[in-house]
Amino acid sequence: MRVLWLSPWLRTLTRVQVDALDAAGHECLVVTTDQHYEKVTARPDERVLDPAIKDPRTLPALARVVAEARRFRPDVVVSELMHDPRWLPLTRLAPLVQVVHDDRPHDATEERPWHRRAVLDLQTRTAAAVVAPSAHVAAVLSARFGRRIDVVPLTSDVPESALPAVPVPAAERRDVVLLGRMSPYKNVEVALRAWAAHTASPEYRGDRLLLLGNGPLSELDLPAHVEWRREHFSYADVLPDLARAKGSLAHYRLATQSGVQVLSMQLGIPTIVSDSGGLPEFSPPSLPPLGVDDVAGLTAVLGRLADPAVAAEIGAAARSHYLAHFSADRVAEGWTTVFARVSGRA
Repeated sequence: MRVLWLSPWLRTLTRVQVDALDAAGHECLVVTTDQHYEKVTARPDERVLDPAIKDPRTLPALARVVAEARRFRPDVVVSELMHDPRWLPLTRLAPLVQVVHDDRPHDATEERPWHRRAVLDLQTRTAAAVVAPSAHVAAVLSARFGRRIDVVPLTSDVPESALPAVPVPAAERRDVVLLGRMSPYKNVEVALRAWAAHTASPEYRGDRLLLLGNGPLSELDLPAHVEWRREHFSYADVLPDLARAKGSLAHYRLATQSGVQVLSMQLGIPTIVSDSGGLPEFSPPSLPPLGVDDVAGLTAVLGRLADPAVAAEIGAAARSHYLAHFSADRVAEGWTTVFARVSGRA
């Protein structure tokens, strides 16, 4: 099938997914922007538009892309976090599959203006199919919109070819990582309390807690053995630290799913998650979720993972879990099933 994929924000994730679809025999054309924090060079299958809605100078390029998309004659259109009303004609070229990642904002910093919500809700109500990455989000959306919601799990937005050698052996494991935009919902304060308790315990083996990322959190009272690198990182910058970590923290207060969780499993890193939202759906049996305020439980898990042999063993199980359920080719199978149904080719 020919797939037109509209993804102005999640450019790296879209690349991984369309590559898997290409490998499965589909043909994809991507319309995107340069707004993702990972800056990349345009590929032959991408059309990169300027997101400046109020600038009339962007309209000729948009018109050219719309004309090319018509000539492409897609069998299905995927719209993912697309709230630009100028792009709506692209959603009408074939049956629309609307992707909704979150059932609500994680916190006040992620609230969208009303006009963006209106565009997204319009697509969700009128699409031929709506896809969520977790059963948790699907259930909430189904109740809200009164319609069927398909589930296609999240995959990692880092291709396997870009990974360092994984999984890292036990002898090279060190530190625990909390990666991503430092926002209130990331539950950093609870992580710091648990880390302070861990470093004061007999299980502590000299590791650091690395906070990797900038964000709206301003000042944090950092205990000993914590390093906060307040920068916007590329994957090349952070993958080496994450790949050799004893653990990755995605112990969020409010979550639907987590790209950090999926990436960590892909790298073979034990990933500690909370019981919020869809995080438990992605978690392997070897490391069950914890309550969002369970400082004692989080401290105990940190103590367990301090042993590098234990961290390596649980990490290998996490990578196996990822490959079995969330790898790009597995996710492409899910997309293909949805596409076949909405295009009448089931």
